[in-house]
Amino acid sequence: MAAAASVPVRVCHQEIVKFDLEIKAAVQDIRDCLGPLSALTELNAAVKEKFHHLRGRIQELEQMAKEQDKESEKQALLREVENHKKQMLSNQAAWRKANLACKIAIDNSEKDQLLQGRDSLRQRKTTKESLAESASNITESLMGISRMMSQQVQQSEETVQTLANSSRTILEANEEFKSMSGTIQLGRKLITKYNRRELTDKLLIFLALALFLATVLYILKKRLFPFL
Repeated sequence: MAAAASVPVRVCHQEIVKFDLEIKAAVQDIRDCLGPLSALTELNAAVKEKFHHLRGRIQELEQMAKEQDKESEKQALLREVENHKKQMLSNQAAWRKANLACKIAIDNSEKDQLLQGRDSLRQRKTTKESLAESASNITESLMGISRMMSQQVQQSEETVQTLANSSRTILEANEEFKSMSGTIQLGRKLITKYNRRELTDKLLIFLALALFLATVLYILKKRLFPFL
């Protein structure tokens, strides 16, 4: 066991254990990898390098075992070598399984992203169609409002025109009223003047009649009563 416990053997054994642990950690990293493929490629390259170093150390340990003088020490080291080889094969199997699981996960992720992209495109298309429809509805509403405003403006113009015509009619009626007022005042003056003249005529007629009666009475008196 003195040879087995030698420094080179112990160092080689420690390096084998170190690379074994590093490979296990790297395989776990591959199992947890979510992509992309470039990241998986980098992890695999690191694992390959660690396997290369591990295989070299196992071969060194195997060579040291073959160089042992004592058969018992030789067989003990060869058993360790065989265990390390089995462990390496187990790590290689785990590595392949991790790669397979990682590739499946990446494929599923890419499919999901592709579906999400399609859904996003479909949603954007739907959104564009909805926006186009909304824009069309808004345009129709604005056109309707424009037509309504045009009708309102036209009605307002007609109302203003009607008011202008009514104002002109009122002004004309006012002028006519003024003219009629002047005529009425003139007629009132003429009627007043006529009434005065009628009174004067009646008075003159009464005086003429009285004079006529007086003359008739005077003539009758002279003829019938000449002695008076």
